[in-house]
Amino acid sequence: MPQKVFITGCGMISAIGDSFKETEKSVHAGKSGIGAITLLETGNRNQLVAGEIKHTDVALAEMAGISFTPGLTRTALLGIIAAKEALQQSQVKDTGTLALISGTTVGGMVATEKYYNDFLTNDTKNDFIESHDCGDSTERIAGFFGMKGYLSTINTACSSSANAIMLATRLIKSGRIQRAIAGGVDALSKFTLNGFNTLMIIDPNPCKPFDENRNGLNLGEGAAFLVLESEDVIGKKEFFCEISGYGNANDAYHQTALSPDGRGAFLSMRAALEKARLDSGEIDYINAHGTATQNNDLSEGIAIERLFGSKIPFVSSTKPMTGHLLGAAGAVEAVISIIAMKNGCVPANLNFTSKMKELGFSPVTEMVRNVEIRHIMSNSFGFGGNNTTLIFSKA
Repeated sequence: MPQKVFITGCGMISAIGDSFKETEKSVHAGKSGIGAITLLETGNRNQLVAGEIKHTDVALAEMAGISFTPGLTRTALLGIIAAKEALQQSQVKDTGTLALISGTTVGGMVATEKYYNDFLTNDTKNDFIESHDCGDSTERIAGFFGMKGYLSTINTACSSSANAIMLATRLIKSGRIQRAIAGGVDALSKFTLNGFNTLMIIDPNPCKPFDENRNGLNLGEGAAFLVLESEDVIGKKEFFCEISGYGNANDAYHQTALSPDGRGAFLSMRAALEKARLDSGEIDYINAHGTATQNNDLSEGIAIERLFGSKIPFVSSTKPMTGHLLGAAGAVEAVISIIAMKNGCVPANLNFTSKMKELGFSPVTEMVRNVEIRHIMSNSFGFGGNNTTLIFSKA
């Protein structure tokens, strides 16, 4: 059975770019996509900021090369755009046998919440009822590219797409499949915006992870997909890196909070290191979950210090650039991690000013350039304590 899994293609769309290349430029420039909400119809438009993609659904359909038809959601469109770029990069010809694993939390809710009153009064929008299910966007992506292989949708909150990548890697390593496209997609919705605001964990201003005065997260939207291939079939094809490690641990401490002692985060990071057969000192950069909430940053910070001791590598959260993409966060941050490795740089943790009094380390506040990045750890922690860590390595 194959021992190594390589990433041969990346596709991404978010508030900092419509493609991998645009994202790469934005990361280098330290650009933030957090700003005023202009497209989502919400009463919080003037009170909150978010990482909104400034394209209408019709414009997204044109970008995807698809006719905009009833029942086609923003979620599905974003997923098609990112998956299309990843497939083009990888130059996979036979998509029919390609496995597809996608993580999402919002699914088609972006449409059903918008047309709820129409469902009650007339049947003009009934096509969107069937697209409400989270699996709809996955099936739309598969249908667009003619994928008829293994198909799965994962919803584990904010670790969804990291778990999608982990599952794809495990399936390849087990010999069940040879190639997969894995990632995730989520669009901004009133439900998530209002829900997180009700929990009082949304900052009305641009978020500042790992800051003593952090005040909550900013939501974002977008999609990212990776093409994964077994060492048995990759041949001489160019690749970005190897997925060398992965770990998942569920501390089940609370429905919407991580354990204060960081137990789940520690266990997932340790498991990923063990799978990669690496010592903690070999990690060059941690792309932290770093939501800028009081709970996450303290819990994750404690776990990092417990695992790495006094030799903590570069740490930063890139959510001040993209916003928190919920189910798509793990895949988006996987792509940004790959960009960091490809370019020998560490993305800046924007908006940071004051070190947390409980932690002995601070995140990287300015882009670090011209450094050797051999191993990157990327954390994605979800509600309910579903914690997932991925490790990407140069091969």
